[in-house]
Amino acid sequence: MSAKLVDLSHLSPEERWRVEHARMHAKHRGHEAMHAEMVLILIATLVVAQLLLVQWKQRHPRSYNMVTLFQMWVVPLYFTIKLYWWRFLVIWVLFSAVTAFVTFRATRKPLVQTTPRLVYKWFLLIYKISYATGIVGYMAVMFTLFGLNFLFRIKPEDAMDFGISLLFYGLYYGVLERDFAEMCADYMASTIGFYSASGMPTKHLSDSVCAVCGQQIFVDVNEEGIIENTYRLSCNHVFHEFCIRGWCIVGKKQTCPYCKEKVDLKRMFSNPWERPHVMYGQLLDWLRYLVAWQPVIIGLVQGINYVLGLE
Repeated sequence: MSAKLVDLSHLSPEERWRVEHARMHAKHRGHEAMHAEMVLILIATLVVAQLLLVQWKQRHPRSYNMVTLFQMWVVPLYFTIKLYWWRFLVIWVLFSAVTAFVTFRATRKPLVQTTPRLVYKWFLLIYKISYATGIVGYMAVMFTLFGLNFLFRIKPEDAMDFGISLLFYGLYYGVLERDFAEMCADYMASTIGFYSASGMPTKHLSDSVCAVCGQQIFVDVNEEGIIENTYRLSCNHVFHEFCIRGWCIVGKKQTCPYCKEKVDLKRMFSNPWERPHVMYGQLLDWLRYLVAWQPVIIGLVQGINYVLGLE
């Protein structure tokens, strides 16, 4: 009997899937040339889009970063509401509320003296939480693939869902907080006056003042601090530990906040357990393109195929 004449209501799920599969093959039989055109359109669109995004980022980095941040922030919210992911929605609202308050404090003039350290501590906390969450999620996925979930009497689908969910939470909020931190870092540093995106700083930096937050440094570089230590860069400028960590790792800056000399992160963070944070930041930069721009490119490809009548 032809697949078109089969009554699917009386079939089992497996038989129904086979009939649908046969219909799909019958529909696309003889479309090899059309499929080749679609693949070429996809490759060409990816290449052109990548070139345009690179040029946009180089020529107008501020607008590129703002548009990317907006997409990263809003697009998951649309799918959350559509698919009724209430747990993600609650976490998203809490994160957005606190981050909005911190960003509001960071953009005020005159800048309150305690604001820079508040901002960097908040984003550094979220960075570490997202990093740890991503690692736990990755380990859960790997344990499931190796069948270790049976030792705890956990179903494979439940263990995999748990791991993928944690991995998504860690990567998504890791990307989002780094973008917000970069925006706040630029604004606060330029407001304080020790940093300027172009040109010379508007204030002279004292040897006992942190150029990131503008506060006094009381712990010597060679001393062990109770709460935090003091770091000295290769250019001999000194900073609070939380400030320079937030500036370099979370704020994605690789230059001294005062003299703009290149910062060697591997040399500054000599502890091997601290170096993965730098690699994790590079991974988030790649995922930003995948999450924010890949859906746009795929939608553009589908639009081109629709206009050309390709299926």
